[in-house]
Order: sequence, then structure tokens, then C-alpha cells
Amino acid sequence: MKLIVQIPCLNEEANIAQTVAEIPRQIDGVDVVEILVIDDGSTDHTITAARMAGVDHIVRNRRNIGLARSFRRGLDACLSLGADIIVNTDGDNQYCGADIPKLIAPILRGEADMVIGDRDTANIPHFSPLKKALQFLGSRVVRTLAGIHVSDTVSGFRAFDRDAAIRLNIVSSFSYTIETVIQGGKRQLAVTSVKVRTNQTARPSRLFRSIPHFIVNSLVTMVRMYAMYQPLRVFFYIGSLLIGLGLLPVGRFLYFYLVQQGAGHIQSLQLGSALIVVGLVTYLVGLVADLISFNRQLLEMTLERVKRLELAVSQHNIAKSQDAKAAAKAATKESQ
Repeated sequence: MKLIVQIPCLNEEANIAQTVAEIPRQIDGVDVVEILVIDDGSTDHTITAARMAGVDHIVRNRRNIGLARSFRRGLDACLSLGADIIVNTDGDNQYCGADIPKLIAPILRGEADMVIGDRDTANIPHFSPLKKALQFLGSRVVRTLAGIHVSDTVSGFRAFDRDAAIRLNIVSSFSYTIETVIQGGKRQLAVTSVKVRTNQTARPSRLFRSIPHFIVNSLVTMVRMYAMYQPLRVFFYIGSLLIGLGLLPVGRFLYFYLVQQGAGHIQSLQLGSALIVVGLVTYLVGLVADLISFNRQLLEMTLERVKRLELAVSQHNIAKSQDAKAAAKAATKESQ
């Protein structure tokens, strides 16, 4: 059983050593623990500090590509390296690395495909009341959209088994947290959460410029992901709203038509008719989007099989390389 802890980083020269130091290298039920850092175009000495801290692997983005894409690159690298379990944590040492055994326990017991660390944000003293309220509201909305119960949906401290990491497809460029929860729910992954501890960080988040920026990007991600998996329902709601709005002016026109024997108010009829037509067209768009959604599911199945084949070939090549090195070493000893 091989566990790889991946750490997406952006200018974490000051924090990466402490983050790595808190990660346990021996865990019951795990044979090998390795650490992989994804450097997202850092302009400081993050890579040097990571190497000095003793990380096993480094994936480097030559330019900043964003947290979500760095996370996806990390998953691909961990899978290629033969990880059976992948843990993601932040480079600012926000999460307590000593809780990794607790985080992966449901996966080791065969109870979960994905485990999310619940920070118990309502009781974190350095979180402002506004941040706590947004965390609560956002998590509740994501839980409703995903159809699963996860207390802290934006926690970056999470674990995946190999199968879940292969099946997840990150398309967002903003953050992977909401997207993976909704995908996990819609793709019938077993998702659970466990309580974890946090450390107070010395700097603000680099993921978003401000709270409004975070809210807007999170809402866009929620709508996009839900529309990908439930397009017919989304367009049905939109179309029904438009038709409902259109019926109001049409009803107004009919009222005055009957009371005043058809005099005036033709603008109400025109507006209402336009809204109703747009609503009906929205229904048709929903049907087309639903058909596209089925095609997307077929593409996801194909992509999953391609990933498995590529990983199988990669593992075979790694095994052959190791066997060749062992044979060469044995031949060298015999010649001596």
C-alpha cells in the first residue's frame, strides 16, 4: 500500500519545510509514504526549500496555471508513481499533518472512496463571523447540489483512493474543492468526512483576491458542475421561470381585454408572448443539453479506460526498469 501526499504550492518558501515536517512517514496499514510538491510557477525558492525538506517528488509548472489545474497535475503524477491513496494538503501548513492517519482510515477500512477533512469551521477562533457564515452557507448549497452529506465542502485536506482519483475529471481553473464534491456525488463515489485539526496561518489565502471574488467564482463553479450533470433540470427551472414571468403580462392583457372589451395593453401581450416563447426554447435547449450530457458520460468512460491503460503501461515499464537495474547490479557483483 503506497500513500503519496501531494502539496500544491505557490511561493511557500517560508512554510513548506514545516508542512513537510508534520507529515508522518510511517502509518499503520501503509507500506510507503512519499511526498510530492506541485510548484505552481513560484517566484521564490519554494523548490529549493522543498528539496531541503526531503520531499520525494517535485512537479513544476513553468508558469502559474491555478490551483485546480495544479491539483489535477498532482493527481496524474501520483497515479503514475503508483499511489494507492492520495492525500492533498496545502503548502501553508493550514492543516495538521499528524491527522493524515485519521483522514485515510475510512479508505483503509474500505468504507470510502474520498474523505474530506472537516475543520469544524464554526469553532475556529481565527475565522471571522462572515467567513464562518459563508462556509456554512456554501457547504449547505454544495451538499444539496451533490446529494451527499459533507460538512466542510471547501476543505483542501482530503484523501482519495486510486479508483476515485482516476474517475475524477477537474475542468475548473479556480478550485478543485467544490468540483470534486459535486462530481463525487453525481458519480456515486462513497464520500465521507472526518474531524481534523488546523494550524493558524500567517498569511491570507492566495486563491482569491477578496470575498466577493471567491463567492462569484464558487457560484460559477457550482452552476457549471450541476448543469453538467443535471442539464435538463437546470434548463427546466429556467424555462419554467421565464414562462411564469410571461404569463403575468399575458394575464394582465386578458383581464383588461375582457373588462375593457379589448382596448389597449397590446404591449403586455407582446412581452408575455416573447417570454413564453423564450421559455419554450429553453426547454428545447435543455433537451439538447441532456443529450450532450449523455455523450459526455460516454467520453468520461472512455477517458477512464484510457487512463487505466496508460497507467498499466507506465507501471509495467517501471517494473521492467527496476528489474533491469536489479539484474545489472547482480551482474556487477558477480563480475567482482
